[in-house]
Amino acid sequence: MINEQQVKTTFANYTKNFNPEDPKISLKITHTYKVAENCRSIAESLGLTADEIEVAWLIGMLHDIGRFEQIKRYGTFNDSKSVDHGEFGADLLFKEQRLIEEYIDVRDYDEIIEISIRQHNKYRISQGLDSKTEMFLNIIRDADKIDIFRVQIEEPIIGIYGVSLDYIKSQTITDEVFQQFKEHTAILRSLKKTYLDYYVGHFSLAFELVFPRSRQLTLEQGYLKQLMDLQVADSATQDRINFIRDEINKCLAE
Repeated sequence: MINEQQVKTTFANYTKNFNPEDPKISLKITHTYKVAENCRSIAESLGLTADEIEVAWLIGMLHDIGRFEQIKRYGTFNDSKSVDHGEFGADLLFKEQRLIEEYIDVRDYDEIIEISIRQHNKYRISQGLDSKTEMFLNIIRDADKIDIFRVQIEEPIIGIYGVSLDYIKSQTITDEVFQQFKEHTAILRSLKKTYLDYYVGHFSLAFELVFPRSRQLTLEQGYLKQLMDLQVADSATQDRINFIRDEINKCLAE
């Protein structure tokens, strides 16, 4: 149903329209391919049909399509300072330019693909979705979270946060953020105050992985483990980091 090579070629041709020297662009290209493969692995673990596995992979390939135009128009990946990249990407695919027609010929899965891309970055998904749509949406959300751990390890920290890791480690974790770790939920962006809040906030994504294969991939890839091996000078902050690491490890083991 889906010609993967054609999808990759179409995606490559699209991204050539953006500055290849911009590290933000290259980051998102790499991220796209990694997330797509995570989607495939999760979908296979669920025993889905060949067509459904292809659709899951395609959603991974398209989930951040809005990021490229976002950086071109606004010069930032900060949604709060530009546009919601999930909504923006879904509009590019299904409204403004109908880019979806360049990637898949059949229209049977359009609604699932659109909802999955539109909501992949939301703190909470919409209530009342049918079980199949919710499954695909959770596949992309898990796959995306898993690769965010890799990005934090493999990409230059200063390029992500604008400051060095040493500076981040000099900060503290605010009480409100630490409380959310105790509750085993992803950290609300509005609660994050320090650079360390943002850095460790990514760890909390592990609490909300839906599928067993997602937790398994996280353990196999090892990026989250590397992230959590964080040592800081302030003893009280280190105690909080150690607590966070223990709680996440328990969650992954379950």
